[in-house]
Amino acid sequence: MLRRQSLRESAARTYARALPVVPVRARGLTIEGADGRRYLDCLSGAGTLALGHNHPVVLEAIRKVIDSGAPLQVLDLATPVKDAFTTELFANLPPALAADARVQFCGPAGTDAVEAALKLVRNATGRQGIVAFTGAYHGMTAGALDASGGATDVRVTRLPYPQDYRCPFGEGGARGADLCARLAENLLDDPKSGVPAPAGMILEPVQGEGGVHPAPDDWLRRLRKATEDRGIPLIADEVQTGVGRTGAFWGVDHAGVTPDVMVLSKAIGGSMPLAVVVYRAGLDTWAPGAHAGTFRGNQLAMAAGTATLAYVRENRLAERAAALGERILTALRSLAGHHPGIGDVRGRGLMTGIELVDPEAEPVPGQPAPADPELALAVQRECLRRGLIVELGGRHQSVVRLLPPLTLTDEQATAVLDRLADAVAAAELLRNRSGHPPRKHP
Repeated sequence: MLRRQSLRESAARTYARALPVVPVRARGLTIEGADGRRYLDCLSGAGTLALGHNHPVVLEAIRKVIDSGAPLQVLDLATPVKDAFTTELFANLPPALAADARVQFCGPAGTDAVEAALKLVRNATGRQGIVAFTGAYHGMTAGALDASGGATDVRVTRLPYPQDYRCPFGEGGARGADLCARLAENLLDDPKSGVPAPAGMILEPVQGEGGVHPAPDDWLRRLRKATEDRGIPLIADEVQTGVGRTGAFWGVDHAGVTPDVMVLSKAIGGSMPLAVVVYRAGLDTWAPGAHAGTFRGNQLAMAAGTATLAYVRENRLAERAAALGERILTALRSLAGHHPGIGDVRGRGLMTGIELVDPEAEPVPGQPAPADPELALAVQRECLRRGLIVELGGRHQSVVRLLPPLTLTDEQATAVLDRLADAVAAAELLRNRSGHPPRKHP
């Protein structure tokens, strides 16, 4: 099957290259491959599987719709399943947004919801420009890529996103975040900045693909005030951070801010394709059909999403993610003390990353060691050999990311950490034996 996949499928495939696994069964954290091997899945469908694989409440919700004889695809017509989903979704939104919100069902991918959000604020404000941030990832369609960190020749102004380890101002901490906020405020107010009043500002409460960088709470609050004072809609991309992932139901909850627009996908579909944009009613200036999509009426996804949202709420899984996430961060920071190849450990809730670096590189005063994507790839491979599936991310693909389901148990967390620790040790040993030359700073 793997050989046929490599011959038949597009060169654009990604996960299949690093993870030569043929899943045939899955439950919770565990995947079983066609070869009989079992893996602990800390990729979770890139964060889609909030409750892990085939959770009973999700399967029951899907079976109930199938057995009822209800239509499975209804475009944007009203149905009892859809009504239940929107009711549960609104019950979990930040209260100030839920009290005055509209929801737009989009095509079933998060990137389509981003496109809808950008069109929404442009239509509502009559302006065109968008402010986004370095390191951002908002999807793979044209407008979403324009707002992402690797774009070129676009209508998007990019500002620095705060980082402690590789602060763009060489400061880190509160001082670095303050400088990032000051730059944003100055750019929005300076009539000679070359940046006209934008239609909106889009950001991730935690940058995932960018390397697992949590937004400092004070920085996010300052941006909320800056955009609010200047009449600029603030768009929170919660595609990966939403539904308890970061230790709060929504990533923006940590800072106590309410955005004007929230982009939601992944976990809200309970493992099935679903995406929505939720926004303040005052922005609802759409003409009929201004943003549509054939597959915005997926009843199985809405039923699975309702079950997932309710289960996370009722079982306080966001709080559980916060507590378990702190335990994981503590363990990984302890691990870093024994492995010079781990430059930094960071994250929020069950969204964690370790950045791999080359400690033998010639030191540069005031700068951390250069990123080491080869070592990160070796760690990923060693994890897979030990039955642990992890993802890579970051600017240089040098960050090993953990996105386990929110149902992760203490025992499973220990198993994940043990396998990861063994993989790091093995990867460093192989690197040292190979006589790999030190990396240079870019």
